Amino acid sequence: MTSLLIANARVVNEDRIQEQDVLIKDGRIDQVGADLGSHSADRVLDAEGRYLLPGMIDDQVHFREPGLTHKGEIATESAAAVAGGITSYFEMPNVNPLTINRAALEDKYQRAAAKSMANFAFYLGASNDNLEDIKTLDPTSACGIKVFMGASTGNMLVDNPEILEGIFANAPTIVVTHCEDTPMIQANEARYRQQYGEDVPMACHPLIRSAEACYQSSSLAVSLANRFGTRLHILHLTTEKELSLLQAGPLAQKQITAEACVHHLFFSEEDYERKGALIKCNPAIKKASDREALLNAVRDDLIDVVATDHAPHTWEEKQNSYFKAPAGLPLVQHALVSLLEHYHAGRLSLEQIVRKTSHNVADLFQVAERGYIREGYWADLTLVDLSTPTVVDQQTLYSKCGWSPFAGYLFKSSIHTTIVNGAVAFADGRVNPEIRGKRLTFER
Repeated sequence: MTSLLIANARVVNEDRIQEQDVLIKDGRIDQVGADLGSHSADRVLDAEGRYLLPGMIDDQVHFREPGLTHKGEIATESAAAVAGGITSYFEMPNVNPLTINRAALEDKYQRAAAKSMANFAFYLGASNDNLEDIKTLDPTSACGIKVFMGASTGNMLVDNPEILEGIFANAPTIVVTHCEDTPMIQANEARYRQQYGEDVPMACHPLIRSAEACYQSSSLAVSLANRFGTRLHILHLTTEKELSLLQAGPLAQKQITAEACVHHLFFSEEDYERKGALIKCNPAIKKASDREALLNAVRDDLIDVVATDHAPHTWEEKQNSYFKAPAGLPLVQHALVSLLEHYHAGRLSLEQIVRKTSHNVADLFQVAERGYIREGYWADLTLVDLSTPTVVDQQTLYSKCGWSPFAGYLFKSSIHTTIVNGAVAFADGRVNPEIRGKRLTFER
């Protein structure tokens, strides 16, 4: 048995903020209450009035292993995650080989068990050829089924209408979608290539991967989910128009839910001039009005989850011209502090941020014993300091690619300590590389 007492914390949990202590024993939360100082513990961490949050559960990351490890690896990207206050993640299937069968899924679990600093789960990817793998999937063996209803790498663009219907009709667990209409994007690419050749300005990215292309695909996903009664979660919404497809209200009452990502809540099309390909991602960062609509939707419970879509590429790859520069940003290390900027600006409350990054993710995906600060639950916790700033340019960047789209920013808050399964994974500005996360389990 090992024990840790977190004393004098402002605990943000289940829509309340309370001055409490948290006693952790053998990896789990043993007691939550006022003045637990009389209880002996192997170690005492004085929170000194800092805010203690359930660790962020990131429902969308690309850690690039296997096959793309020059960009990132489970070890490096999970280190960046815990440095950013993320204690659990769900990882995507577009690696090499693609995660589209049980063997590939189990291979990733074995890799993560050996090297991941955060807790982990993996999606089974859908393709035009693996409907039987989807039908026979054990729903507890994957966090969900990922469907690329838009351009993707390899064989992961599902564009066969019969296969799409088969997936939505037979999915044994939640379906999550990337929604962009490929024919519309290709037509836009041809139009802008004719105008600019290969040197298309990066500012044209949200016009090529347009709001119309997003809505065309997401509305199809919603119609399929309604037709077949499928549990659908639409990833990384970027447009005000798509919000018309959603309903506000408590998560428990929804069949169709949606996610926004931290970079779409932070950047806008005005940032392409300074950041260029460093903020090129799919779907694209769009208008400032879209960003504000998304923030309002998070606040008003139209959008249910906030995640990262962390997707590292090397600095050299990002220096290419428009069509050659890959889409994706390394985000996990600064996701939570970027969200806390919205708290400082009065746009989101701490309780809302916790609900969207922890509580709702655990409830939506039926994650067992995580996502809350509750007695008996695993002790996945993040201690944040709202008055000590984060200077991005002075930090160690743990993502293998070694750069951040937030370079040049001074965030008002910082991650003080990250605890994974009761063990201190990040403190004093450094990760503990000896810490290992656990495979997430699901109550389905």
